[in-house]
Amino acid sequence: MRCAVDRDRGWETARELPDERARPGVLQYRGFRMTLDEPRRRLEVPAGVVTLVLGFEEHRLLLTDTRSLGSDSATVARPYTSLLSALRTRASFGEHSGSLYGMEVVLAPWAAYTLFGIPMGEWADSILDPADLVGSRVEGLARALADLPDWARRFELLDTALGRWFAEGPGCSPRVVWAWQELCRTGGTVPIHRLAARTGWGTRQLENRFRQQIGLPPKTVARVLRLRRALRSLHHGRTAALTALSCGYSDQAHMSREVRRMTGLPPSRLMAARAFRPAGPPTNDRVDGQVTSFGLPR
Repeated sequence: MRCAVDRDRGWETARELPDERARPGVLQYRGFRMTLDEPRRRLEVPAGVVTLVLGFEEHRLLLTDTRSLGSDSATVARPYTSLLSALRTRASFGEHSGSLYGMEVVLAPWAAYTLFGIPMGEWADSILDPADLVGSRVEGLARALADLPDWARRFELLDTALGRWFAEGPGCSPRVVWAWQELCRTGGTVPIHRLAARTGWGTRQLENRFRQQIGLPPKTVARVLRLRRALRSLHHGRTAALTALSCGYSDQAHMSREVRRMTGLPPSRLMAARAFRPAGPPTNDRVDGQVTSFGLPR
């Protein structure tokens, strides 16, 4: 378990890997507690994961689903204590008052299908209250976690609860899991017809299985994973031209259009936003080794 605490500035975090029996579908646990002096805002970009946030107190996390920064298409911000964020193709804005306390579970989409037992296509590309999808069991887990005295015991309870949900849920097709992992391994660059052929299915059958057990069709998943690889490349200092070439875009202009379409900002502005450090924990990203989150000024 990795913990970080700054009591003077009012925050603490704890990160842990799930029990081996839950991996590779359950990717990461994170606990957080913040009592900051000012609101905290972030841009959350598509990351190729499903996220479950378990709130311990009635501090509200406001989320705005939007296609572009300042766009007229932005929806009204909705408050959440706990939330489920599906595999997504567009960014969202998150904001809270400075006080937030809870835990976060990061999942591969196929694992979310087994855990929650709901076809992923029914809630793809959405953010919702867990109670709207699976009833009261997530709220019950959040209360049980909040009652425990420390992060270590909370992580143990997560292992136990998720292990039970896995055992009770519908199994995901091994061929879907393999195809998902192959898309991740190649950063979304493997041709979909070749991927389908290697599963023994036709392209249409693979697409139908992905809609059910992943949430989005393979071509759309590939776009999200190319974005994920490109943001990591740009963050590590590679030029836009080299990033476009290595991440499977036809050219730099194609990459710029895709980044803007999915995050609301062109690559240069997105990377400039990366330099901003809001109050609170210095590590913004939801997934270790990825670029998922950008602090925003108030």
